[in-house]
Amino acid sequence: MTEGAFTRQRLPLRAKLASAVSRSAGALSRATGRGDGSVIGGRLGMLIDPDLLAHLAAGRRIALISGTNGKTTTTRLTTAAMGVLGPVATNSFGANMPSGHTAALARAGHTPYAVLEVDEHYLARVLADTNPAVVALLNLSRDQLDRAMEVAMMATRWREAVTAHPGVHVVANADDPMVAWAALPANDVTWFSAGQRWQEDSWVCPACTSAIARDGEGWACAGCDLRRPQPQWTAEEDTVVGPDGARYRVKLALPGRVNVGNAATALAVAARFGVRPADALPRLGEVASVAGRYAQVERDGRTVRLLLAKNPASWLEAFDMAEPAPTLLAVNARVPDGLDTSWLFDVDFSPLRGRPVMVTGDRALDLAVRLEVNQVPFTHVASFADAVLAVPPGRLEVIANYTAFQDIRAELDRVL
Repeated sequence: MTEGAFTRQRLPLRAKLASAVSRSAGALSRATGRGDGSVIGGRLGMLIDPDLLAHLAAGRRIALISGTNGKTTTTRLTTAAMGVLGPVATNSFGANMPSGHTAALARAGHTPYAVLEVDEHYLARVLADTNPAVVALLNLSRDQLDRAMEVAMMATRWREAVTAHPGVHVVANADDPMVAWAALPANDVTWFSAGQRWQEDSWVCPACTSAIARDGEGWACAGCDLRRPQPQWTAEEDTVVGPDGARYRVKLALPGRVNVGNAATALAVAARFGVRPADALPRLGEVASVAGRYAQVERDGRTVRLLLAKNPASWLEAFDMAEPAPTLLAVNARVPDGLDTSWLFDVDFSPLRGRPVMVTGDRALDLAVRLEVNQVPFTHVASFADAVLAVPPGRLEVIANYTAFQDIRAELDRVL
């Protein structure tokens, strides 16, 4: 489908008013420095028209991206790949609930395509509201323990959502047993292999509760016929292998093996819209920062790189990305982070041994106890600014959970 083939839908009068209010509220929020407007605009628009998201989605070809980790980056990469076809609406600031989707579509105007990051808890609702062409299911792992549902329960919700929408094409991670089981009822599935380094939430089969066995060839349930599907797209080091066996060298500005897997997912999704990998690859290489993540900033003679890590799986990947340089760890436990920090004891911090490590944030003492247990020497600093002054000129890696990450961005005057 080309941009010229896009069918512009006539919005009902109430939806037109709601959309205009949404855009105005978002613009005012940005102009007054109160935020990017990606939440307040959507909320106000939906107060006027509760069906605004469905109205704005009508007539567009939409891809939804969901998972516990990597959905913001994968959404950004998929949006870049889809740009081959023309303008693409997206919630690029990471507001991944219906209010954020509504604001993004209202702000974008009449685009033929949209790529939307979706909080995993809202996937069923957003599927119903947007009638997407494709939904990508990345992974499932523990997150925000004080309020998020158990992983197998989330997989069940996804499975029910997929079953209720037989017309949607699912792009799913074959390496995650929870995701594979959730996606199997779909009528049309493209499987990708992006690896699953964090496996601690998928040792029990979601279908029969038997043990999941793993070997070099993949995984299989010991008690039923659930096993790893054969992937059509595979990430291998710096290469993505397509369904026809063609190999595509991926040159990303983003660090880490995990982002090659995210790129494979983006290529698989874009291919469903007719985008050739060879056309998409240069665009993927232009993505250097995602809402401040992975960004490098010069501050007082130090090259500071920010990495977001919010749960055990993402901390594991952050350690893989971080160079062996002085490293600041920052952890808060505010509402957006989840109030329970017991997950810190699921993280293996031993990869940090041998480098200068500093801790900060509201829950720096929790982090300090965990590092003591893992025998990782550290020092405590009161703030990011103090950490910069505590290390010699050169590189400083910063790994922070959500609100700690935002605090540090604010100290950098949001230059990211």
